[in-house]
Amino acid sequence: MLTLRDKTIFITGSSRGIGREVALRCARDGANVVITGKTATAHDKLPGTIHSVAAEVQEFGGNALAIRLDVRDEVALQAAVTQAARHFGGIDVLFNNASVINLTDTLGTPVKHLDLMWDVNMRATFLASQACIPHLRKSANPHILTMSPPPNLQAEWFAPHVAYSISKYGMSLCTLGMAREYSANGIAVNSLWPRTTIATAAIEFNFPNDILRASRMPAIVADAAYSILTRDSRSCSGNFFIDEEVLKEEGMTDFGQYAVTPGMPLYGDLFLD
Repeated sequence: MLTLRDKTIFITGSSRGIGREVALRCARDGANVVITGKTATAHDKLPGTIHSVAAEVQEFGGNALAIRLDVRDEVALQAAVTQAARHFGGIDVLFNNASVINLTDTLGTPVKHLDLMWDVNMRATFLASQACIPHLRKSANPHILTMSPPPNLQAEWFAPHVAYSISKYGMSLCTLGMAREYSANGIAVNSLWPRTTIATAAIEFNFPNDILRASRMPAIVADAAYSILTRDSRSCSGNFFIDEEVLKEEGMTDFGQYAVTPGMPLYGDLFLD
């Protein structure tokens, strides 16, 4: 059985939420976890910093390297990947988690918000992958896993927030193309998306409280990500996974443990029919 022990996991956007939860799940295997994000000092409203997560990774049995990083800065991104590879002797997994959500319609989307979503979502996914691939080629079981939805060109998923949708599907198209491009190198390139909304700051600040209460906790995504990342990279690529379906494949039948409010009907995530 494959594990992540002594494997190096580079995670974008890992000071809180899903990124933090994935970091801790990998740490339980004894992985080397690279924690990146812009939050290096405590925020008044948002808990968690790269340093607090790094400390948690150590407590969970992993090794941690915290790097302050704005993924929009291509020079800093390349430097962070280089630093991580030198520190741990390589990179085995890239988890593209950093993302910005802004559910505004066409006239309600200022250029700065359009640029921010494009730069953090599609562009950073592309550049982080580009920076990590030379190192991943040297890994025995290399993976790129991106938090983006299955491609779905139905207009209903574009019309209410076309800029955000384009930026998220741009991440998915990176998966689609890179999976084929690097299949000969044995690099698994996949996407993962939650069946329901996940209780993160993005949901808390962009949706009504009732939706937050009807969400699942980030642990379900982390458990699904772990399942994917411990699969053979040469036989697991080009997939658009849904967290619940991944865990059902693992034999799980009771998902109540992940509910924010047990027994409450769950709220389905965007982009899924």
